[in-house]
Amino acid sequence: MRVLLTGGTSGLGLAMAAALAGAGATVALTGRSAERASAVAAELPGALGIELDVRDERSVARAVDEAWSRLGGLDMLVNNAGLGMRTVNPHFMTHAAPFWEVPVDGFRAVIETNLTGYFLVAREVTLRLLAAGGGRIVNVTVSQSTMTRAGFVPYGPSRAGSEALSRIMAADLRDTGVTVNLLLPGGATATGMLPDAAVPAGQAVLEPAIMGPPIVWLASDEAAGVHDERLVARDFEGWLRDWHTRR
Repeated sequence: MRVLLTGGTSGLGLAMAAALAGAGATVALTGRSAERASAVAAELPGALGIELDVRDERSVARAVDEAWSRLGGLDMLVNNAGLGMRTVNPHFMTHAAPFWEVPVDGFRAVIETNLTGYFLVAREVTLRLLAAGGGRIVNVTVSQSTMTRAGFVPYGPSRAGSEALSRIMAADLRDTGVTVNLLLPGGATATGMLPDAAVPAGQAVLEPAIMGPPIVWLASDEAAGVHDERLVARDFEGWLRDWHTRR
């Protein structure tokens, strides 16, 4: 399995890249810094790092071309690169800002990364997957409560948009051999997007590694043909039992 994974140098992306590489996949992970991406990839078996700014169409084209050339093709795209609320309001968990106080530049940066970025990378990869006869796309998203939470502009709308985009992608690609699925942690996760001090006492925080089992399964032979599903990593074992029952 040859995988292109965006935003793979930390957090959920790094956890998924490590799980995939550990399961035998060849992973091209990306980051806005070529040096950082290469350094992180060097710690994973068989992985490679590629510079990619998902907001830049030319950067996307270059990165996808490099991944395709170096891996000899791609079987799977994991759209994960994103900006969180900290980039707009560092104190968003304790001092939420209403939407009218959100800086316009910050709003645009988050939307361009979390929504437009998913579109640009998926568009570039999908054309190649269709020509090759098939492949898989996994778009990482968040809980629906996060999408509509007070003080969560622009992060909430950006993820709501990427989820709607994913559903339309799945509809457009039905019966083409290219599958599209959604994957989310299922709760607050210990990544750089969530300040440690902002977590209420007693609230459980998920570890990024929770994304490992479902992303490895989505890359497996068993998941071939699985399409337009929404997997919650926290509930993956139960979801998988239900899926076997539905088959």
